[in-house]
Amino acid sequence: MEIIKIFLTTFLSVISLFIIAKAMGHKQMAQLDFFDYITGITIGSIASELAINNESPWKPLIALIIYGTVSIALSIITSHYPRSRKYINGTPTIIMNNGNLYRKNMKKARLDLTEFMVMCRQEGYFDINDIQTAIFEYNGKLTVLPKSEHRPVTPSDMKLTVKSAHITTEVIMDGRILHDNLNRMGLDIKWLEKELHSHGYKSAKEIFLAICDKDKKLSFF
Repeated sequence: MEIIKIFLTTFLSVISLFIIAKAMGHKQMAQLDFFDYITGITIGSIASELAINNESPWKPLIALIIYGTVSIALSIITSHYPRSRKYINGTPTIIMNNGNLYRKNMKKARLDLTEFMVMCRQEGYFDINDIQTAIFEYNGKLTVLPKSEHRPVTPSDMKLTVKSAHITTEVIMDGRILHDNLNRMGLDIKWLEKELHSHGYKSAKEIFLAICDKDKKLSFF
């Protein structure tokens, strides 16, 4: 009986955590702001408490729902009222500009010089003289604007005209034909089979990955 209770509470914990995480969206995984960071840790702790609490699992479950609801509500508020973001998420802080390091701003962001140098190297800047502006974002990441003479050359700099880039579409994965993707591109099985035979393949099962571009050109991997 005890094993069944443990199984049920653990299963309830997993399901609850999954539902709340889906409701909160991918922001929890992609880029955490201050409140998301706190909420993520707390929800994880409550979920583990729910998994092992066999006597009164409803208490941590209610707490889990409340934290999830508050997080979703704050997300809605910041979406509809942009001015509220600076109070909830904080604001970006300029750490460096025009060769000047702002010590007051670094103290305000709780960022020391060593951490700043590490972040610069992580962004690919080993010489801070190459940096025009560095901004410490509210999610804890450093955004760097390089000086004009150190930024990568673009086609517009060389006055070149290039074709627009388009995403490719997978039509075969792990030897399986993706019929929906084929139909979305206005193609069919007969066309795919003809292309496979022209490239020396007998069937899609021989192919690990095949992608198709806007010009209906296949690439095999």
